[in-house]
Amino acid sequence: MNTDNRYHWPHKDLLDVTQLSAEDTMHLLDLAASFQEINSRPVKKVPTLKGKTVVLFFVENSTRTKTSFDVAGKRLSADTYSLAKSGSSLNKGESLKDTGLTLQAMGPDVIVIRHPSSGAARFLAELLPCGIVNGGDGWHAHPTQALLDCYSLRQAWQNRFAGRTLLILGDIAHSRVARSNMHLLTMLGVKVRLCAPRTLLPAGVDHWPVEIYTELDKAVRDVDAVMCLRLQLERQQAGLLPDLAEYSRRFCLGSSQLALAAPEAKVLHPGPMNRGLEISNDIADAPASLVLNQVAAGVATRMAVLYLLATRNDGVRA
Repeated sequence: MNTDNRYHWPHKDLLDVTQLSAEDTMHLLDLAASFQEINSRPVKKVPTLKGKTVVLFFVENSTRTKTSFDVAGKRLSADTYSLAKSGSSLNKGESLKDTGLTLQAMGPDVIVIRHPSSGAARFLAELLPCGIVNGGDGWHAHPTQALLDCYSLRQAWQNRFAGRTLLILGDIAHSRVARSNMHLLTMLGVKVRLCAPRTLLPAGVDHWPVEIYTELDKAVRDVDAVMCLRLQLERQQAGLLPDLAEYSRRFCLGSSQLALAAPEAKVLHPGPMNRGLEISNDIADAPASLVLNQVAAGVATRMAVLYLLATRNDGVRA
């Protein structure tokens, strides 16, 4: 395990990938790679964050993000505590401010928050002195998902981002994952394409640094990777997708579409997957799929994030 003390990590919080430089990003990914080695040991635990406290404050449901942050903290020997909306005083009408101040009074080093309102993580970061990690806020941002996707692609692409092309496919309008990945990968030199029905493209997308398609066969041609997105029906207004069968026919990634991509093109999905709607069974389980690699990368990447934020004021130059 290599925790390079020469690099000064400048951020109290991780709220959005837009706050990161390319140097920050590569340092974090290098650190995640060193932590990945821990995850392959027979005993997957080190005392690196012993005595530190991490609170997982998840107002929205989560399986992968919440569990991987919990595992990440425990593997670094931090004490982790989970709080959901159903078990908090938010259900009794308490404000986010008062909940945050109550948590801060207990002395956490890092709070990871997932919240349905865009800006909730920034609100806590400006209010509290401890480190805040945005585990997903509304449609706005999901920085650790973009970082773990970047980690997975860096392994698959042998550390070369420049000149690569990635297609993000599906419900772009409601996806914080799409926004964060677009920002991060563009900064690292990846050409990003978007493909979706017009009704699932966000307002202002014509000003994003991307190529926009509404036909999958054209969008997928010669790309180095395809990132399929979950169709977020719970966030959509009625009428955006009148027919799910038609959506599947036009925008579900199958073997015939992937055959148009570059040789050895990779497939990603942040999960949970709706098989047969966003991605076919044969592609989800194909050798080209990085879906399970993403899950493993999530633990290592979040170990790096917790380490950087929890040790920032320890005199450790992380």
